[in-house]
Amino acid sequence: MEAIVSILVQLIAGGVGGNGLAAVVKQINLGPVGNSIAGAIGGWLGTWLAGQIPGLSGLVGGAAAAAAGTAGGLDIGALAGQGVTGLVGGGILTAIAGLIKNATMKSST
Repeated sequence: MEAIVSILVQLIAGGVGGNGLAAVVKQINLGPVGNSIAGAIGGWLGTWLAGQIPGLSGLVGGAAAAAAGTAGGLDIGALAGQGVTGLVGGGILTAIAGLIKNATMKSST
């Protein structure tokens, strides 16, 4: 159950990050659905990547334990860290996808 909550936090925070960045930087906007999908994937990948970096693994420490089923319960600090890394990861992947979209649109015209 803890793994599902962790993944949902990462996906939702990523979607919020993707939509938020696209609202601020109009050039990378993929539309609401595109921003949400790219953001959710980026939120999940960003949290996974943060868990692989030794200095950041403590920030999202509960993610690996929850996924393995060894967590003793929900760790609010780990969920907050996953939310933050999901937010950032979602924004970054949405920006990358928007820049790629813009580059391909310019080259095809």
